[in-house]
Amino acid sequence: MAQVDVEMPKMGESITEGTVIAWHKQPGDEVEQDEILLEIGTDKVDTEVPSPKGGVLTETLVEEGDTVEVGTIIATLDTDTAAAEVDADDAPPAEAPADDEAAADEAADDAFDADAEDEAEAAPLETDSEEAASPAPSGDEVEVVMPKMGESITEGTVVAWYKDIGEAVAIDETILEIGTDKVDTEVPSPAEGVLTEKLVEEGETVEVGTVVALLASEAEAGSVEPPASDEPDATQETAPEADEAELPSTPPSGDGAVPDADEPQRAPEETITRRGDDGRFYSPLVRSIAKEEGLRMSELESLEGSGRGGRVTKEDVLAYLDEREEAPAAPASAPERPPRPGRSDEGPPARGDYTVDEGPSDEELRQQYGDRIEVQPMDRMRKMTAEHMVRSKATSAHVTSFAEADVTGLVQLREANKEAFREREGVKLTYTPFFVKAAVEALREHPLLNASVEGDKIVIKHDFHVGIAVAIGNKGLLAPVIRNAGDYNVSGLARKAANVAERARNKELQPDELQGGTFTVTNIGSLGSLMGTPIINQPQVGILATGAIQKRPVVVENDGLGDAISVRHMMYLSLSYDHRIIDGAMGSSFLQRVVTELESFSADADLF
Repeated sequence: MAQVDVEMPKMGESITEGTVIAWHKQPGDEVEQDEILLEIGTDKVDTEVPSPKGGVLTETLVEEGDTVEVGTIIATLDTDTAAAEVDADDAPPAEAPADDEAAADEAADDAFDADAEDEAEAAPLETDSEEAASPAPSGDEVEVVMPKMGESITEGTVVAWYKDIGEAVAIDETILEIGTDKVDTEVPSPAEGVLTEKLVEEGETVEVGTVVALLASEAEAGSVEPPASDEPDATQETAPEADEAELPSTPPSGDGAVPDADEPQRAPEETITRRGDDGRFYSPLVRSIAKEEGLRMSELESLEGSGRGGRVTKEDVLAYLDEREEAPAAPASAPERPPRPGRSDEGPPARGDYTVDEGPSDEELRQQYGDRIEVQPMDRMRKMTAEHMVRSKATSAHVTSFAEADVTGLVQLREANKEAFREREGVKLTYTPFFVKAAVEALREHPLLNASVEGDKIVIKHDFHVGIAVAIGNKGLLAPVIRNAGDYNVSGLARKAANVAERARNKELQPDELQGGTFTVTNIGSLGSLMGTPIINQPQVGILATGAIQKRPVVVENDGLGDAISVRHMMYLSLSYDHRIIDGAMGSSFLQRVVTELESFSADADLF
């Protein structure tokens, strides 16, 4: 017997243990390589564990609900008795394949939609495999999976499908667009063929590695019929909703006796589904806790989620259970929603507490403002920007200081080198790398500006990860991060800035590239603004805005010969900082250090 151990997988640098939520296979079951064995969870994410080899599951060493450390052996496989070795002569009785097939189908369905569990149980099992199988187009089937978008990103939301079922797609052609709370990304086709099936709807959030679509690599366009409408046929019998299900007229008790007609009958248990009536997603971990604690679906839907987009987290459920235990005499109706955080008496809102509501309807707006208006819904990027900015203003006490710099030498330096730089480096020499360089030098002398506030503690960062604001047309703003910016000269910073700016505009950034910044520089002058009062990018404590460079007459000292009026290239700088830990004196000192650095550049400087 060739035995293979299945270990508790590593799910991130900070994750050291996981909890077994559910086993999808039992000892004695045959499994294929990469078929789901079990589902595990942490306080951050739930994930499915695939089989490392094909064979038979011989033993499960951890029970559902057990929490074990990463690397612990949780099951064993016998790879010598794989299903592939069983030929027709040695086939098991006829009933076995149907059971195994049904179990495998149910496990596969669970991976995408837990709501299908009730329907699968109610539907009769098909014993004729030819009738059960749906016709498929010719060609090899290719899976399109939710891609990994960074070390800390475990799930993504389908923003939009660019292709419909039956359409031909070329290799690397965009099939769909996915998003996280940081960035939207287009997903290219891994092969040429025809889109045969969409397994995830727009707006649905799934984990990294989930199969979201299927392609037939050799099928022809038009050979695949679009799916029928999702609306149920009026002639089909559907299971009643949990809260409307009819009770049996004579429900038997445990001893077979019929309860007295006057005795109150207990309503049937509500099914905890993957999504509620409001479309909100409930993770397997949350559903597992709710089921174990006997919560109703209506109770889950009444909770104010603290996760992204109002998602209900493990902590939300546990907090609700604690409150329910403390107040057992509360009425049986749905609990009152707690007030939304963010008011002055509750402290700043946590991430995800502020959301953009739908507001009044188009008709209500026209009644208020008249017919000569145009109503445009916010896109995802604008909603994310709104959430981030409101949260930042509610978190930090914003103060903005201003300064002016004579950057004539810098302008001359760039003009003298920009053509040669472009030929040598392949990118434009903009002013942004000079601004980042000056900011880093000022941060070295003012480390408190390179910090974050965590409760009543100040965390000072010794690495300079500088975000640079990039405008994405009229859609919004992103701030990709140049990591370890203090390790680069102007030439290196120019290449880094050009690279992340281009990929930000082309939707090629990974979410990790928008996280971990310690300070931000925004060049509002490139858009024509003279000065501005930028909002801090949380959890940072400072952001530098550089205004437009303009020629102006300026009074200058003429080598001891008195004052003179000269035409110089001038610009304004503004620094917004968190007044909780940065005082005006330090903010002004930081700005003056930036000015000194910018004014030190000259046409003959050797920076490359």
